[in-house]
Amino acid sequence: MLRRSVVVAMAVALGMGSAALAQDAVMSPLEIAAACAPPPSLDAPPAKPLRVIATQDTNPRSLAGDRDLVVIGGGTLAGVQLNQGYYVRRPIRFGTSSSGHALGVKTLGWIRIVAANDATAIAAVEHACGGIIERDYLVPFVAPVLPAGADRDDATGEPDFASLGRVIVGSEDRQAAGAGDFVLIDRGASQGIAAGMRVAIYRDVRTPGLPLASVGDAVVISVGPAIALTRITRARDAVLSGDYVAVRK
Repeated sequence: MLRRSVVVAMAVALGMGSAALAQDAVMSPLEIAAACAPPPSLDAPPAKPLRVIATQDTNPRSLAGDRDLVVIGGGTLAGVQLNQGYYVRRPIRFGTSSSGHALGVKTLGWIRIVAANDATAIAAVEHACGGIIERDYLVPFVAPVLPAGADRDDATGEPDFASLGRVIVGSEDRQAAGAGDFVLIDRGASQGIAAGMRVAIYRDVRTPGLPLASVGDAVVISVGPAIALTRITRARDAVLSGDYVAVRK
């Protein structure tokens, strides 16, 4: 049964190139970048997620990218359906100057199921944000919805210094980011943060008597209970993990 499914997957995959390109064409470059960014959460992976268990190739490889086929360790009995889309993610640990180590997630791309049996499935990589490897886990794919004006800078409104947050980390576990990049901040819905809000970014220059130094601005893209994903719209210097953020009112 699995061999038959693999044959079907290979046949379907031959036509996946144009379909995958069409999927990317529906999403703007900014939407694709937002989909590749980390989700607004520091939660651990689900207890028993679906996982990538191998690449499907005549010469098995440990790394999968665009248009490759991967084997999923779950099939129809696990709820997997033909043409279903999933994000591929990997847990990471990173440090910040304010909170030490925390659990986060890296987005490696998204895939679409092209064949399945009871116990396993074959998926085609529609878009790779990074190299997909064995044990990466899956969550259902939902295309990002960007707030109005996410592509432009807007520094109107006064920063609220009464409740400062912090930059946690950027995409690909980076501790520094620039204009156009995405970073997580440690403020979310429980602190009144909503998509489309603007935040000013500041840095403590650690010189007695000097105020916080302005570094740039960002717009909130998506929000979790305690974490938000933001896009840096302006930066006069690299935005660093641990920098302060203040909501513009």
